Amino acid sequence: MTRTRPAPAASKSRVAYEWIRERITSGSFGPGYRLVLTTLAAQLGMSVVPVREAVSHLTAEGLVTFEPNVGASVSMVDPDRYIHAMEVITVLESAATALSTPHLTGRDLAHARELNAAMRGGLSDFDFRRFGALNQEFHRTLYSRCPNLRLLEMVDAEWSRLGHLRDSIFGFVPHRPQESVREHEHLLDLIEGDATPDRIEQAVRRHRTGSLDAFRTHKTHGAHGPHRSDRVDQGA
Repeated sequence: MTRTRPAPAASKSRVAYEWIRERITSGSFGPGYRLVLTTLAAQLGMSVVPVREAVSHLTAEGLVTFEPNVGASVSMVDPDRYIHAMEVITVLESAATALSTPHLTGRDLAHARELNAAMRGGLSDFDFRRFGALNQEFHRTLYSRCPNLRLLEMVDAEWSRLGHLRDSIFGFVPHRPQESVREHEHLLDLIEGDATPDRIEQAVRRHRTGSLDAFRTHKTHGAHGPHRSDRVDQGA
């Protein structure tokens, strides 16, 4: 009988790295989430050593922050990085949505309205990760028919680069989700009312700029971090 050799430490470290990184970039491990090595090792079915190596690599990438006597946690938002990324996304996504509009189907618009209704329904029992995911799908639905494939690639690439920070605005600015839902309705009304591409592009840009302005105000006044409900404590 052939015995399977145990995976080398380097392979286990890679497995741990990819597993933890995927959960950070998907939002499962949100900003401030504590990365307790023993807990992660138990979940992965391996020793603490490769998990520690994986966390070290993630720390070098800036996705994880390590504090002496505290431990590792998912990095909080870097305000300047977030603002600069969203400024780029605002320009690209506005143009992509305007170009996409003539090609949207009735099914696309119905799906967008369903997503916005789900966002509205979640306002009373707010989960900013879920709201952010729905918001992302809403906007992706509206710009996904853009015939300029290069522009489409650039929008998706910028969102991907933003990684786990992409939903952060809704965790930092409590009033913004309600405003966002109303602005979505207005945008859909414009599209269904055959507004010009220029008008739609300006509406998307105002919508994204509104979120950025709210975040800048938060940064200026030094408000507290994201909702505590997301900052899960896995134990010491």
